[in-house]
Amino acid sequence: MAIKIINAVLILFAVFMGFKQGWAMLTGKPQMLEMFGRWDFGKSGVMAFGAATLLSAILILFPRTFIWGNFLMAAGILLIICLHLGDRDPKGVGVELPFFLLNWVIIYLRHPFADGH
Repeated sequence: MAIKIINAVLILFAVFMGFKQGWAMLTGKPQMLEMFGRWDFGKSGVMAFGAATLLSAILILFPRTFIWGNFLMAAGILLIICLHLGDRDPKGVGVELPFFLLNWVIIYLRHPFADGH
């Protein structure tokens, strides 16, 4: 039971961060446009990336789409990590890495409301 509670908290945290960052990208917050602008993402690209991030956060909430949501979110974070690596920015990688690993921990622990768990 404790594992389910811990995982539910981790899922809520991941979803919250997904909504927060996804909304910041979708609405074109200056910090997001500046960060992605270094990698030649235009405003439309950042907004599309934000929409995908929001979608992944929503998918994580439901047991049937839980894996897909985590995969989509982890793929987006991995892309950002790779872009930071291309810039030789270990600090940027260090900021993203815990969020990337969080998705894998959540997948391993499975959705707390999934059948057979």
